Formats: sequence, structure tokens, C-alpha cells
Amino acid sequence: MDPDLERLLTDQHGLVARRQLLAHGIDADRVRNQVVAGRWTLPTPRVVATVTGTLTTEQRQWMAVLHAGPRSMLGGLTAATRHGLTGWETPVVTVMVDDELAFEPVRGVRFFRSRRPFDLLLSPRVGPPTCRLEPAVLLHAGYVADARAAHGLVAATIQQRLTTSTRLVEWIDVLRPLRRSRPLSATVSHAGAGAHSAAERAVNRLCRAHGMPLPSRQVERTDSTGQRRFTDCEWRLPDGTTLVLEVDGGFHMEVRQWMEDVRRARRLVARDRVVVRCTAYELLHEPDELARDLMALGVPGRVPGAAA
Repeated sequence: MDPDLERLLTDQHGLVARRQLLAHGIDADRVRNQVVAGRWTLPTPRVVATVTGTLTTEQRQWMAVLHAGPRSMLGGLTAATRHGLTGWETPVVTVMVDDELAFEPVRGVRFFRSRRPFDLLLSPRVGPPTCRLEPAVLLHAGYVADARAAHGLVAATIQQRLTTSTRLVEWIDVLRPLRRSRPLSATVSHAGAGAHSAAERAVNRLCRAHGMPLPSRQVERTDSTGQRRFTDCEWRLPDGTTLVLEVDGGFHMEVRQWMEDVRRARRLVARDRVVVRCTAYELLHEPDELARDLMALGVPGRVPGAAA
């Protein structure tokens, strides 16, 4: 076999596009003979696997971009995962393609079309052509994910220290027009400011907007196991009970952290103390609904939408 082709197959984990084989003198008849002999397989009409068996994750990603052609790259959650994002893995391979490209659909592959400059988005990483982290995340958040997942995704990239709020804000400007750019910018600023300080400011805004008293913060409590805890927000209600609001700082909660937060809230409950929780997303993007719920539990204030 041609040494250049051998190196190409090594680099691409045994996957190769028909156009690449043709450039090395291997036509459709030779491909068909190898497939009939059981040495090669055809995972897509445009891609040849020179290995047998189930494709690995890396091979499936190569298959997807080779099928789409030279003006394609991994994008969305697939690209974000390759850049190190955890907790957002998906079996579906996302490929960003030029808006004018046309090809057959492939099971397990989502093709995301964009007219943005290919060279601007392409990461210098070794491996399958991959979109840079920030545009991959922002384009997925703007056009693919639902609203809550979109905000969770951009926050997670900051919280996992894969990028900074400054870089994300810069890319939001580069990608304009970008769907959801304004609310995504707010989430980026919130996540970059630090969970506690940003949550405190958001609670202050909520209270001022709805005529609610400011809560006591970081009140020291001893839970039912004797462990010292500090609560996020507390209101002393007219009936003598205390309402505690605990803010989940992450927009996307890992299971272990979520379980710990549930356990913590349960152990803070007492006969005269009620504990409720909200997410950072609700605090930032659904303050009216959160205020309505808090007032239903006894916090004095002005019902959202009511006349002043």
C-alpha cells in the first residue's frame, strides 16, 4: 500500500473517504473487491472503513466528517466534549457543514449548517477537524438546545475552566447575528462573576423589582446531623416561621452534586423552618415566577403583574 495512504489511514483511525482513495489510485472496483472479501466495510456510501467490527467513538467522528466532505468539522456537544467538557456527552455526532453542501443523511449524525467562515471556526487541534470550543458551544446554545440547556451549557464551560467569560462575550460579538445572544450574554456574565456574588446581586434585583424585603444571608445553622451550615437566603415570615431559599449555583447539575444538595436541604428543615430551592437559571431568567412562588409561601411583596 502507498505509504502516504498508510499514514492517512493511521491518522484517520482506519476510516477514509472514497475521494481520498481515488486520489491514491484506488477506484470503486477495488473498494468493492475489498468489501466483498470482508476486509473493508462501508459505514456510509461515501466512507470506507479499512477495519472491521464496531466503530469506536473516534472512528464514528471521523466517519461523520469524512462523509460530509472537506468543508466540515465536528461541532456542538461533540466538539465541546473533545475540548474537555464533561457531563454533556451524547452518542449523536454533530457535524458543522457549509450551508451549500448536500449529502445523504447518516444515522447517529446531526448536520448543523452554517454560513460562517470555516477557517475562523476551525480549531488547530489534532484529530478530526473540530470547531473551536467557544463557537461550538454558542452555536449549539443558540440554535439547537432548549433554553435551559443552552444556558447550562455556556455556564458549564466557564465553571469547568475550559474558557473564560471574556472569551465567550468576544465570540458572541463575532458570531452576531446569534440567536439568544442577549440572554446568553447575561448567563456568561453571571457565571463569570462567581456563583455567590452573582446570586446575591440577582436576589437583590428580584426583591427590589417585587417589593420584597431583602433576606438575611449566610445565616449559620446546625443541621439535623449536627453539622454547621450556612444558608443562602432567609426570610422571617409574619407567622413566625423562617423561609430558607437555597440557590443551586450550577445551571447544569452533576448527579452527585444534586444528591448532596437535596440531602443538605432536607437536613436544614425544622418545625419552624421551611427550605425551598431554586436554580441560577430561574433566578436570572424567570424572576417573576420565582417571586410569585416565594410570596405564595409567605414572603411579603407585590405579585408580578399586579398594579402598583
